[in-house]
Amino acid sequence: MTAPQGPLRLPGSVADVDASPEGPGTGAFFDLDGTLVAGFTVAAVTRDRLRRREIGAGEFLQMMQLAVEYRLGRSQFENVIAGAVGSTKGRLAEDVEEVGERIFAQGVVDLIYPEMRELVRAHQRRGHTVVLSSSALSMQAEPVARYLGIDHVVCNRFVVDDDGVLTGEVQRPVIWGASKATSVQKFAAEHGVNLRTSYFYADGDEDAALMHLVGNPRPVNPGPRLTAVAQRRGWPILRFGSRGGGGPLGRVRNLAAIGSLGPVAAGALSLGLLTRNKRIGLNFLTRTWPETVLALNGVRLNVLGEENLTARRPAVFVFNHRNNFDIFIVAALVKDNWTGIAKKELASNPLVGPLGKLMDAAFIDRADTASAVAALAPIEEAARKGLSILVAPEGSRLDTQSVGPFKKGAFRIAMATGLPVVPIIIRNSESVAGRNSTTLHPGTVDVAVLPPVDVSGWTSENLAERIEEVRSAYVSRLAGWASDGRPS
Repeated sequence: MTAPQGPLRLPGSVADVDASPEGPGTGAFFDLDGTLVAGFTVAAVTRDRLRRREIGAGEFLQMMQLAVEYRLGRSQFENVIAGAVGSTKGRLAEDVEEVGERIFAQGVVDLIYPEMRELVRAHQRRGHTVVLSSSALSMQAEPVARYLGIDHVVCNRFVVDDDGVLTGEVQRPVIWGASKATSVQKFAAEHGVNLRTSYFYADGDEDAALMHLVGNPRPVNPGPRLTAVAQRRGWPILRFGSRGGGGPLGRVRNLAAIGSLGPVAAGALSLGLLTRNKRIGLNFLTRTWPETVLALNGVRLNVLGEENLTARRPAVFVFNHRNNFDIFIVAALVKDNWTGIAKKELASNPLVGPLGKLMDAAFIDRADTASAVAALAPIEEAARKGLSILVAPEGSRLDTQSVGPFKKGAFRIAMATGLPVVPIIIRNSESVAGRNSTTLHPGTVDVAVLPPVDVSGWTSENLAERIEEVRSAYVSRLAGWASDGRPS
């Protein structure tokens, strides 16, 4: 029997959306908290206000009481949101919007489920009318919508007076439960959206009413009542664990991974002392610790072209940069006899700084070209002595599927030392950690290692062109990578 080709078109999958009818007549409505984002965005707002000492003890206790009474069914959602909005009275609307953007960048962006982000993109590719529909306030919902490229937002909004000052009230009717369903129906009628062909992604028990209105209900991490309804009606249930705290097991995994540095470093030190060879000790550290961190956190690597990692050594290994753990992925592949280049700011990091200095890494100031070039001289010498170099040529982490411009430093090192350039293309490291996240989640990261690129014919005159050829290989491979993890 012939195995099916390509990804399965399971209800709720990207492949299923990719096969759906095109056009704006189909709507894709996404809830916010618990659906697009792990947890509650209001928690990020509250934490920010607590850090800035903007909440007094009395207000905090009142907020907690309203939340508890709501959970126990003793208070309406309108009372909860009225309590949240009341604290904004007298503030400029534009100031509150700016606060929302800051809180999003600092505390929410890394909580967006990558799986949901892919579903949003899939609907956008089909030309569907994509809507963020939430009971959250606009300061919580709109930054997420802008980040995801969602043009339409149905949410609760502040009442603003003629001077642009918040009155401390929320526009009526408050969007929640049945009124949320009514608001979505009104939006659909105004925008020519057929709900019978539309999708609704949500987690809350109160969202069951709206689930009944659309042709493609998609419960995401649903609550108990919505789960029961979904099971009774045969709605596909989507559950994701790639963001958030990860529960007790996730915390144990992360603590174990951090704690593993101590014994691994002790073993590396012992080996170095016994052999009187610093590099042997460092190789034990660079080979063992990255693999340990990934394994303890349940991260697996699906590697294509693994033979290219050892085809020519030493080499300059260049990789695209998405989060704090990309270096662990690349280090686990390259294993030993390497050093690296990092931005100057990391030299003061309590973990990266000492490790980098121990490994003779170069910390460069990318804003100062002269000092950056000078800092690379020891790296060139290390390469001539047989060490491979690990570099992210984009520099800063990019939270996007595209590839940023490549800086020249890594390629100049390759030219100066005659080492080949080996491109390492990481497809989906965001599936296990957000851009600024300090914790990992279980998952599989796809990696492609391309054949070594000989730089013997490179010159200062054609350097920019040659770098762009390497970068184009990243763009092409990432664009052609099928959703089953294999490049087409």
